[in-house]
Amino acid sequence: MSARALLIRGMLVGVAAAALAYLFATVFGEPQVAHAIGFEDAHTMPGMAAPEIVSRTVQSTLGLGVAVLVYGAALGGIFALAFAFTYGRVGPLGARGTSLLVAVVGFGAVFVVPFLKYPANPPSVGNPDTIGRRSALYFTMLAISLAAAIGAVIAARNLTPRLGVWNAVLVAAGGFIVIVSVAGWLLPGINEVPADFPATVLWRFRLASLGIQAVLWATFGLAFGAWTERSLRRQHARLGHAVPVG
Repeated sequence: MSARALLIRGMLVGVAAAALAYLFATVFGEPQVAHAIGFEDAHTMPGMAAPEIVSRTVQSTLGLGVAVLVYGAALGGIFALAFAFTYGRVGPLGARGTSLLVAVVGFGAVFVVPFLKYPANPPSVGNPDTIGRRSALYFTMLAISLAAAIGAVIAARNLTPRLGVWNAVLVAAGGFIVIVSVAGWLLPGINEVPADFPATVLWRFRLASLGIQAVLWATFGLAFGAWTERSLRRQHARLGHAVPVG
């Protein structure tokens, strides 16, 4: 498998994942955004609202679609590179097993851990003056989580000959949890949600954000792995070799 072929495959899978995520966001996410904007409008003095450069209709259709598509394709390419780095280095896992492993670890490290510390808020919630600080804190947590995840995978691989697969994974996972827990405790929290903001809207928006990412990563893990395994089967059939399954 060439890196170029995997990269293109990852980006194509990313486009398909983005299409599914767009449908999910349209059904479950956009209504909560509309409620949040309605809350903001109700608390804005007449004549004080900022001019709307891009209409809400365009934002929720074409704008959302383009943003998700670009994000999905880019993330799919990164997923493919992570797969290429991991394949054959984490025990006797086939293409599907490696793809699912990368998807689970990626979903947890890239989204879930930062999300638990700094959960997503509707676009109308938050102080515009603190967006730089909030972004810096979020990406700091993301970087720590990614570094800890990569370290955990390497540690599990190195510990497997001495401890066995199960114990090595437990030790590595425990180390990952300790690192991200300490980081989450040390980094300052952010709470800029107005006291009278509807809790149901906030909760549903955060669940929708979680669901969008789950759709993306699940599609990566399942579709990329199945596609790559079929490609490997054809390649090895031509060469007369067997390819591991799973």
